[in-house]
Amino acid sequence: MEFIADFHIHSKYSRATSRNMDIKHLAEWAKRKGITLMGTGDFTHHLWLEELKHNLEDCGNGLYKYEGVYFILSAEISSIYSKNNRTYRIHNVILSPSLKTVDKINEKLGRIGNLASDGRPILGLDAAELARIVFDINENCMLVPGHIWTPWFSVFGSMSGFDRIEDCFEEQTSKIFALETGLSSDPLMNWRLSKLDKFTLISNSDSHSPQKIGREANVFNCELDYQTIREVLKTKDKKRFLYTIEFFPEEGKYHFDGHRLCGIRWSPKETKEHNGKCSKCGKPVTVGVVNRVEALADRPEGFQPDNAIPFKHLIPLDEIIAEAKGVGKTSLAVERDYLSCVAKFGTEFEILMRASKADLVKGLPAKIAEGVLRVREGKVNIKAGFDGEYGIVSIFGDEEKRAKNEEQLSLF
Repeated sequence: MEFIADFHIHSKYSRATSRNMDIKHLAEWAKRKGITLMGTGDFTHHLWLEELKHNLEDCGNGLYKYEGVYFILSAEISSIYSKNNRTYRIHNVILSPSLKTVDKINEKLGRIGNLASDGRPILGLDAAELARIVFDINENCMLVPGHIWTPWFSVFGSMSGFDRIEDCFEEQTSKIFALETGLSSDPLMNWRLSKLDKFTLISNSDSHSPQKIGREANVFNCELDYQTIREVLKTKDKKRFLYTIEFFPEEGKYHFDGHRLCGIRWSPKETKEHNGKCSKCGKPVTVGVVNRVEALADRPEGFQPDNAIPFKHLIPLDEIIAEAKGVGKTSLAVERDYLSCVAKFGTEFEILMRASKADLVKGLPAKIAEGVLRVREGKVNIKAGFDGEYGIVSIFGDEEKRAKNEEQLSLF
């Protein structure tokens, strides 16, 4: 069966997350979005784990279920540690085939650090040692380096990472077969590194609120079964792993270089021209994903490996509606139109990816339909994100926006 999966999210027990990040709201929004399989997130937190055990039905195949939505046991670990006289900050996502395995992982990690402090615990644990612990407990676990290009907390991060996967995970590298690209990069950028060809690239939302689940995701055509999904990812099976759903990477918070406090947003070329120093305060700018990819790449832009999994760029429906209406995406008007549109088509992904042009034009307000079609065709302008600031998406040009405002004024 074909289904959409989002493996990496956080619960209400993680910092800066919505109080609605609970099983009930996750299932509700998964149905609304059109997501069949969700990561649980945060299985290391004792209170969240109790909720998972109480609410989820064991399917007997490594997956769990709640009101028609499937869940896979997942957690993210933040490792902050010193190695070779340097401090590293690495985030890794762990996927487990059973609650029994989760209990063993938590028991072991609980001796190393305080798992109750946050849904995404911070441990002074070498990433290679974390991998060894997890795989020693159950070799069928999956460990996926998270958002691998994020400057401050990732395996390739410009401020905190390594130049090679092997330098991070050492002898455990052979057991790692998937990497998470993160919001600020897409597969096309990662394909520039030949050393990543052997890994399967996956994409997830890393969501802190129910509305944002699925903003990046994975589309499979296989059995809903933990071992099958693991096999598909391990073998990079293009017949069963159809494509990933991606942000336009420019929209990600760390695409370009910059210094948020001074409002400096630079391309790699501009950063080089300024010797990496902010032109306002003189401090080093945060080196973003584009710059870091360029530094490690051994291939030109646009290169595509033979075994690459395809991808599609999308913009979430609420952002399209907000742009069409000329209001903020958190406004009540956007929420009202979002729910109305989804009610007509069944799910958000039906609108964004599957519905025909004729059906969109017939079933949606004209400007929203036009926005969806433009996004499908890649006809968007984005002011790139930098140093923790999301990029600014523009689907409709300034002239169209002015015309809309003049049209509204003429009504009064």
